[in-house]
Amino acid sequence: MNARRYSRQRELIYEYLCGTTEHPTAEMIYAGLKPQSPHLGLGTVYRNLSLLCEDGRVRRLPFPVERYDGNLSEHAHFCCQQCGKVSDLFLNETAVSETEEAVARHYGHQVHHHELIYYGVCAQCLSAQADTSEGQVKQHENQLSAQGRLLPPDEH
Repeated sequence: MNARRYSRQRELIYEYLCGTTEHPTAEMIYAGLKPQSPHLGLGTVYRNLSLLCEDGRVRRLPFPVERYDGNLSEHAHFCCQQCGKVSDLFLNETAVSETEEAVARHYGHQVHHHELIYYGVCAQCLSAQADTSEGQVKQHENQLSAQGRLLPPDEH
């Protein structure tokens, strides 16, 4: 780790990342810090994120729009393909370690670290979809009832 001169803005960015599980983009960090640090520029956020990553204090996540993680513990991520939210996943460390060892054994590589990212639809979006579907079914039933094409359950 390089000995860098102290920067209040860098520390604000670092503290912001350590205080969230949101995995923000540089723009999200900028928007979150701008009210308390009005002189902060977006370029300053990008430069300091790069320095923090170089120093190993935060992790850059390889998404189409880069996101950042202040949690350096071993964990995987889940990316919702519907809302874009990125969540931490804490998996069985033994299983992950065994997978790394198997990769090393089978391919002859020396594994230093890995990134494990799952993609799909998060529980929140699935729940919203279910609520929307139920609401649409109810609305359709009401329309059919109004048209006289659906009888109430006790009139079958």
